[in-house]
Amino acid sequence: MARRRRPPRAGALGEVPPARIAAQIAVLQLLYYAVALVLMLFTTLIAGSSFSIDLVLGWDCVRGDTTNGWLIALVWVLTGGFGMALAIVALIARSKLVPDFALTIHFLHLVVTSLYTHMFPRNAMWWLTMLVSASIAVSLGIWGCQYRELQPVFFGGGRILGAGSGTGGAAGASAAPPSIRDDGSLDENVLVDEEMGYSRGRGRGRGRDGAGEYEMAKMEPSP
Repeated sequence: MARRRRPPRAGALGEVPPARIAAQIAVLQLLYYAVALVLMLFTTLIAGSSFSIDLVLGWDCVRGDTTNGWLIALVWVLTGGFGMALAIVALIARSKLVPDFALTIHFLHLVVTSLYTHMFPRNAMWWLTMLVSASIAVSLGIWGCQYRELQPVFFGGGRILGAGSGTGGAAGASAAPPSIRDDGSLDENVLVDEEMGYSRGRGRGRGRDGAGEYEMAKMEPSP
């Protein structure tokens, strides 16, 4: 007897094609270094110091015994934490995939830094900075994606998903204008349901398909 295959977990990476995953990681990694490069240039310009590529690809500049080291650490927290959280929400938009992408970005940065310096990072401040950056990226990314997933979806001019969508139709039907008699006067006993296309209540109206008219007679109680 053939063994039934277990369905994949909702939001798992297996549901996304590997080529698409690789492309998304590459885009996020490029954005990671682009944001870091811009912020490092801005920081050195404001501080009046010289810019070096070691600020982006190195690890020895992130230190806890100098003011400049704390400043560089703050730049990395802004880049990897807040910057990558916004990028993941905009490009990935799936809360279950946020930890995978956020941790992958920081792991690849560890690999690139080690290859560039030919040495494994030794500063405890660098590790603490990457830990804080990854934590912010994961937490803010999950919150942002969940907020985006819970937003109402509109299709064809009407809301099909979101809070209040179930009661919107009933409220619209109860607030529909009364029907008009043949003589031009208003019939308060008949409410026209604009969404369903037929009237309800006592009086005259049209069928669901809009063809033909009917008249509802008042039923007398049986003796």
